[in-house]
Parts: sequence; C-alpha cells; structure tokens
Amino acid sequence: MRFEELDLNQKILEGIEAIGFEETTPVQEQAIPKILEGSDIIATAQTGTGKTAAFLLPLIHKVLEIGHDDHIKVLIIVPTRELAIQIDQQLEGLSYYTSVSSLAVYGGSDGDTFSKEKKALTHGADIVVGTPGRLIAHLNMGYVKVGELKYLVLDEADRMLNMGFIDDIMKIIGHLPKERQNLFFSATMPPKVRDLAKKVLKDPYEVSIAISKPAERVTQVAFVVHDTQKIPLATFLLSAKKLQSVIVFCSTKLSAKELTKQLKKSGESVEEIHSDLDQETRGDVLRRFKNRKVKVLVATDILSRGIDVEDIDLVLNFDVPNDGEDYIHRIGRTARAASKGLAVTFVNQKEQDTFYSIEQLLGSPVKKAAIPAQFGEGPEYNPRSFKGRKDKKGKGFHKKRFKAKK
Repeated sequence: MRFEELDLNQKILEGIEAIGFEETTPVQEQAIPKILEGSDIIATAQTGTGKTAAFLLPLIHKVLEIGHDDHIKVLIIVPTRELAIQIDQQLEGLSYYTSVSSLAVYGGSDGDTFSKEKKALTHGADIVVGTPGRLIAHLNMGYVKVGELKYLVLDEADRMLNMGFIDDIMKIIGHLPKERQNLFFSATMPPKVRDLAKKVLKDPYEVSIAISKPAERVTQVAFVVHDTQKIPLATFLLSAKKLQSVIVFCSTKLSAKELTKQLKKSGESVEEIHSDLDQETRGDVLRRFKNRKVKVLVATDILSRGIDVEDIDLVLNFDVPNDGEDYIHRIGRTARAASKGLAVTFVNQKEQDTFYSIEQLLGSPVKKAAIPAQFGEGPEYNPRSFKGRKDKKGKGFHKKRFKAKK
C-alpha cells in the first residue's frame, strides 16, 4: 500500500515524501487505519518493521485535527533515553511541514536539564516522548498539563516491564484522563505484557508481525569457542576490510571495556557505549558511529533495541545474550529495511545451554562455523539440554548437526 492511499493530512504526506518513504510496511498498513478510526491497538512487531512510524503518522494527523493549545495531546512512554531521542528525531522529520510541537523528556544528571524540561512542559507540547522515571518526576510536581490528553503510547512495552517499570507506568497512567486512545507496541508479547494490556486497553485491535523471529535476510553463524579464543577471534573477524559498520554486543560492561581496549591496540576504529558513560558522551559516540566516523561500536544491551542505525554489515554477539528475545533484538540491528546482514555469535562452554534454548525458540539450529586453524580447536557443542529436547515440529535436533566443524 502506498502512503497516499491512507487518509492522512497532506502536510504529513509532504513530510513522508521528503524522507523518501513510498510504501507502507505490513505493520503500518495494518495499524494506521485502525488508529485513525480510534481503536486501541496492541501490536507485536520485530525491530526494523517500521512500527515507530506506524503510530507517529496517525497521531500527528489526529493532533492536527484537534488544533493547538498549551495542553499535551499525546504521551509516548519508552524504556530508554536513546529510544526517546530516536522517536523525537523521527517525529521531527515526519511532522516537518506541520505545526505539531514535540518534546523528548529523558533526563540527565544536571539540574539545568530538568529546569529546561520543566519550562517546556509548563508551556505545553502537542506530543511528549519520555522515560518512566523522568516523567513521574515532572508529573509529581503538578505542572504537567495532561488533563486534555487524548492518546497514550507504550513503545517497547516488553522491555519496560523487563526493566521493572510496571509500577511507574501505572503511576503515570493514574495521572491521565480515563477517556483516551491507547496504543501498545512491543517486540514480543509475554504474559505480563498481555496482563498490562487487559488493564489498560479497551477492546483492542491486535496486530502481529513476525513474532519472536529474526528477519529472514539475516545470515546467522556461531563459533563454539573457549573464553581465551574470543578476543583473538573477534580481532581477526573485525579486521575484514569489507566491513564498514559493525556492532559488537557484550553482556557486561567489563567485557565491553576489555574488548574495546584490545581492539584499539590492534589499530581498529572502535568506541564503546554502556551505562558508565554519561548521556552526552553516549550521544557523541552514537553520532560518530552513525556518520561512519567509527567502524566498530562495542555495546552492552543498552543498544539492543530502539537504536535506528542503518546499513550495519555485521552484528557480533561477543557473549551469548540471556534469552532468545534479547538475541533477536541484537541481531535485528542488521538487515534493516531491504538490506541483508550477518550475525555472528561466540558460544563458550558455559553458554551452550543458553544458546541451545535460543535455537529452540528459533525452531532450528544456528550453523556452527569452523574456527580458523591459527586459533586452535574449540570445544564440542554439547549442551546438557540436548536429551529429550525437540524442536517446534516435534523433531529432535540431531547432535551431529550441532557439532562444531574442526
């Protein structure tokens, strides 16, 4: 479906054309008409499917219909500062030819930032995007004008609940008018998200796009390794000249720092990003990575969702993520839009059971690649979970299919 076929304001269509969008993605085609009709929405869509525009476009249209005053019309709650910034940037682009105003509220450690946010919230903005803790801090002060709020969006709902924001979300909702349109967008739909949806949504229309599956364009490969082989193998793989943009995910800040240190020693163009860095530094690192000033970005899971970086050549899981959902979000950084991508995972002996459970979620084993001879042999892939386990078709994964090539 082309965007011109949707009943959107002409000024919005001008913004869409300027950005270069032409055809809707499946989640946009399903969600936008229902949102325009006024339905509550619960949508499951993986990273890179265009779900942000799926709720921004109809909400910009509705704000234009309502008109402007000093009250907030739309509140979008997100789990991280990075996602708040990304959505605000996309909102600015899509609404460029309109008079819709927006504000990102994600905090900072200095009082000056809070004062600027307070001033902006006091004067009102049509659309506010914010993180739960910071929104509550402002709402508790009593100057945030949400009495006329019409639309509530929870983006990355599963991530927010995993981060322990359920109480904060309910506190925020307690400040809002009961009569409003509610939109839930989530990459996965675990029971706790559905439980929250039942409390908040009214007869929602459900959209489900590729639940818990990576994009088919992502080629997945795993190396079964000893811990001592991880850094040398990573250095070898990242030295490939054809790679221009790479994200490496580490499960801890310690491993991210150590890997970055070693890659810099080898002459690699690399930076790290994790919660030990202040917001200004993190923003600067991301900008330089997006602008191709930095080739390799070593990150903790702070980046596994919600960061819009195009044309990633390789995602390297230096450590196996804790569960299948995190794995899918990590490798979703590559193969965005119509491009192809490669995802490589290092699996040590302690991580084999975890990785096997990820393969169970995927429904098939991930190809095990041979470690280059100069790094020695890796361990056999033999997770304890093998016995009695079956894939989603009821067939057991044959042990030989999992054995690392020698």
